[in-house]
Order: sequence, then C-alpha cells, then structure tokens
Amino acid sequence: MDSFLQGFIKAFELILNLDQTLFGIIFLSLKVSGSALFMATAIGLPAGALLGLKRFPGRDLAISSVNTLMGLPPVVVGLFVYLLLSRKGPLGFMGLLYSPTAMVVAQTILALPIVTALCHSAIVNIDPIIRLSARTLGATPGQETIAVIREARYGIFSAVIAAFGRVMAEVGAILIVGGNIAGYTRVMTTTIALETDKGDFELALALGIILLTISFVINALLHGVQKRGAVKTA
Repeated sequence: MDSFLQGFIKAFELILNLDQTLFGIIFLSLKVSGSALFMATAIGLPAGALLGLKRFPGRDLAISSVNTLMGLPPVVVGLFVYLLLSRKGPLGFMGLLYSPTAMVVAQTILALPIVTALCHSAIVNIDPIIRLSARTLGATPGQETIAVIREARYGIFSAVIAAFGRVMAEVGAILIVGGNIAGYTRVMTTTIALETDKGDFELALALGIILLTISFVINALLHGVQKRGAVKTA
C-alpha cells in the first residue's frame, strides 16, 4: 500500500515539476494524434458528405464497408502499415518505418472510418427541407452541400472528437510501426506499457493521469456538443 501511494506521489511530482521527459512524450503524442486527426477529417468529412448526399452505384456497399471498418483491429492496421513501409514493401524506399510519420499513417487509417461513418450519419439525419430550401433559393450544388454540412456541424464535431479519443488511446498499431524509440517515437500509451513492464511505475502513473485527464476532457467536449445539438433540434 505504501509503495502504491509513493508511486502516485512521485507521479504528481513529475507533473508539477514539469518533467522534461514527461512533457516531451505528451507533446509528441498530441502532435502525432493531432496530425492523424487532421488528415482523417480532411478525407473523411468530404467522403461522409458524398455518401450522405449523392446516389451512385455501390453506395450501399461503401456505407457498409465504412461502418465495418470502424471496428478495425489496431494490430491489423499496424501490420498492414508495417508491410507497406518495410524495406521490401511498396513504399519502403521512403524510409518511413519507425518514424512519427508512420505512426500518423497508422492512426489516420484507424480514425478515417470513424470520421467518415459518423459524418455520414450526421448528414443523412438532417431534415431534407434544408436541401430543398437551398435549392429553391437558387443555391449551387456546392452551396447546397455547405448548407447541409453547416446544419450537421454538431454531429460532425462529435465525429471528430470521437476519432481523437480513439487515436489518443491507441497503442498496438503505433507500437508496431513506431518502434517505441525514446525521444523519437515514444508516446504516452507505448511508454505506459514499457514502464509497467520494467516495474518503473512513476512515469507510467504520471502519463496515465494525463491520459485520463485528456480522456475526461474529450468526453466532456463530446457531451457538450451532443447536448447543444439536442437543444438545437428540440
């Protein structure tokens, strides 16, 4: 019990003293996950809008595929990206394996189906009268799409926040493609796993506290966005 409490005390000391190693790991985690989220949103939002607003052959299959990919096993994604970026892989010449870029690629693949599927869901649930009104007022197809996306903004924000929560908690895929290299590819989740295996709990506990705080903030934001959206549609 004493060692357990002592571990928490030292963990809080690391946080309060702004330990350089600790905050370097946190910064890298936010940088990698933020970059992946940006890429996933840049691709997933237009894709979700396309699935929600356009009719084309294979649309139902595409929607089913995106919904299925929301549950992608992280280790499978890590294996796929590893084979893609390894020396003998098709993109091996780029030398990206065991780098933050490889981690961003893996996290983007994990976040993309979540952003796409939830954006699609938010857009298809918008009252058709919005599109009809925009069309009646002489809006171009692009302006009509923007009007629908604006109306679905709370659902889209929820999609982005949910995807960020997924990638921040990820460990399997980034461990495979990043290699957990100290000062280069070591992020919060992989450090927690490593330090726990070593029996050095202070840093692991400090990062766990930070990760739980970030998770709480993400969920609070998600709840706030959903609440605002519910009030707006009421």
